[in-house]
Amino acid sequence: GFRWKGCERCGETMASMDVGGSNAEAATRMDEGEAKAESMTSKDYYFDSYSHFGIHEEMLKDEVRTSEYKRAIEHNKQNIEGKVVLDIGCGTGILSMFCAKVGAKAVYAIDCSEIATYATKIVKENGMEDVITVIKGKVEEIELPVDKVDVIVSEWMGYFLFYESMLDTVIHARDKWLKPGGVMLPDFLTLNVVGIEDAEYKKEKLDFWDNVYGYSMKCIKEVAITEPLVDVVENNQVCTGVQVLREVRVPDYSVEDCTFTSPFELVAKRNDYIHALVAYFDTHFSTGHKPNMFSTSPAAQQTHWKQTVFYLPEEITICEGERLKGTLSCRPNKGNRRDLDITISYEHNGKWQQAKGQMEYKMR
Repeated sequence: GFRWKGCERCGETMASMDVGGSNAEAATRMDEGEAKAESMTSKDYYFDSYSHFGIHEEMLKDEVRTSEYKRAIEHNKQNIEGKVVLDIGCGTGILSMFCAKVGAKAVYAIDCSEIATYATKIVKENGMEDVITVIKGKVEEIELPVDKVDVIVSEWMGYFLFYESMLDTVIHARDKWLKPGGVMLPDFLTLNVVGIEDAEYKKEKLDFWDNVYGYSMKCIKEVAITEPLVDVVENNQVCTGVQVLREVRVPDYSVEDCTFTSPFELVAKRNDYIHALVAYFDTHFSTGHKPNMFSTSPAAQQTHWKQTVFYLPEEITICEGERLKGTLSCRPNKGNRRDLDITISYEHNGKWQQAKGQMEYKMR
């Protein structure tokens, strides 16, 4: 069968297929898959993609992510020991087991993909079935065997923080089950933006369509530039300071807050060219005995979230100390809240260039 997941660099939808039988059968299955791909959004393959162990292997091997969650849980021992914990989107159950290890009285681990079946086996394999209960289902549809929980832990963040994110689900669970004054891990996040020089890659992936063996294919370029790319950005490409676009205080955040418009003002650190804006997020755990955090910045150790790159339609020539001003608007797609519609407006009045523009981007 097909396993759908988002391609990192190209922004396309990919299908990995276990091919069996004749070539004709395989071709038929591929044709069906291609037709299905055209009509699918992340909503259709989101839960199925998280059933496959490969994506969980990638997340578990993300040393920054996993070790900082483990550290946060250990630093919150006084908040977890003897308490009831809810783990939303538990995957393999690793965070639930961290909580059990520091003395949680009970952990309810929820996941609506098939990985929940394996989480149950993993919990039993590690002798924690008396503390951890795995529940397969959607948070919005299930009932817990308790009225309230003391702690909610969830690794809900997506690319660009909000893409394919479970934040809506975490908010629902918080409002339904978390005790007043209860602990949320993480509790504070920021979405940040910087400007980068990226002429080489932009030429390779976007300007390529201007002349393909002597033929113009600019119609593809016009679509490709509207799809943000998820990739590793080298820190030496960053040529501006950092601007915080959005603060997410999880205990108080609402579903309505996921639609926002934020101004930015990026100050050039050197004479350079800006080809793209790059977004990343920082995750803070501030409720423990000792606060900790991790960053998905180009300057930090890389994570599986990488960074999100928004190419501008024109190259911005900027001098040290000059400013690129603008706004970024983000809203969940009307057809599927896990997808995002993003608008970036910008203006630059510099020594060598005056530029103004607006781009519509789609994260699908």
